[in-house]
Amino acid sequence: MAKGDISTYNEDGVWKSKVEGSSRAAHTGGTKAEQQAVGRQMAQDRQVEHTIRKLDGTIGEKNSYGNDPNPPKG
Repeated sequence: MAKGDISTYNEDGVWKSKVEGSSRAAHTGGTKAEQQAVGRQMAQDRQVEHTIRKLDGTIGEKNSYGNDPNPPKG
């Protein structure tokens, strides 16, 4: 992930949203859906990519809200 992108993940049973490159989470607590909404808004405001991780740490979903260097071919 590029520095500045947003990641939503679970750590020790707590859902968190963090700006990549930051030493700590920007928002914590609530349900996965609540943190996804927080992370989505952060990514939209910054026009960056939002990665949502599953409980096991694997990537579940990725969304880009800015200048996507690799747009899908239509």
